[in-house]
Amino acid sequence: MRKKIYSKFEKKDITDLPLVQFPGRIISIITAREAEKAVDYLLSSDILGVDTETKPSFRRGEQHQVCLLQVSNRDTCFLFRLHLTGITPAIKRLLEDTSVRKVGLSWHDDIRGLEAREQFVPGLFVDLQDIVPSLGVRDLSLQKLYANFFHLKISKRQRLSNWEAPFLSDKQKQYAAIDAWSCINLYEEIDRLKRTGDYDLVKVEEPETEPGCAPSATLDDKPNGASAKTTRKSRAKRATTAKRKSKPKEPKQTKKS
Repeated sequence: MRKKIYSKFEKKDITDLPLVQFPGRIISIITAREAEKAVDYLLSSDILGVDTETKPSFRRGEQHQVCLLQVSNRDTCFLFRLHLTGITPAIKRLLEDTSVRKVGLSWHDDIRGLEAREQFVPGLFVDLQDIVPSLGVRDLSLQKLYANFFHLKISKRQRLSNWEAPFLSDKQKQYAAIDAWSCINLYEEIDRLKRTGDYDLVKVEEPETEPGCAPSATLDDKPNGASAKTTRKSRAKRATTAKRKSKPKEPKQTKKS
């Protein structure tokens, strides 16, 4: 049976979908020695999913470094707690590896965050946002892509939780593991559909936006140290500024002599 995918998946259609659950092991890494063993294990895989998390900021001007690197194969996800370990030699070896394909989403941004901790030469990485448009899909958020291709919902409730907490909750671990692991599933499904052509694309028209109005944020927008509230205020300010600029200036009145 041919798969039906949509050029744009409506957010309202995600709400009632079944939740995704990570089916494998989740292991936290807090020492350099643990990182060495984890990297050796991961690099024996044929493909990996990757993602990062940053502690959110809720004060203007406050920023945090990337504190979590999650790397998963098909059945095990390792959570490297970078605020405790830093970029160890083993983690750097993983990031620079060119033998195993590593798949992420908006990974270019993640690389910049990781490089803020320590410079490295990125190895073999694939960004889903670079390949999904070839199928005619315009959505770029992880939640919408997963709903579109698998009709399952990835919960984003833990996105703005404290990723530098002494101990991560089970919900945080699930969230982090799913974000990395799901990238493998998406990559392999996109690759299959591209090779076989076994899909039908339903084109969804996007509503027109008024000039000067900023697009709404997706559920997968990463905070990168900035609060969601600050981001919304910035967008509103830009929209207001654009409207002011669009108004024609009234001619100055000259004084009568």
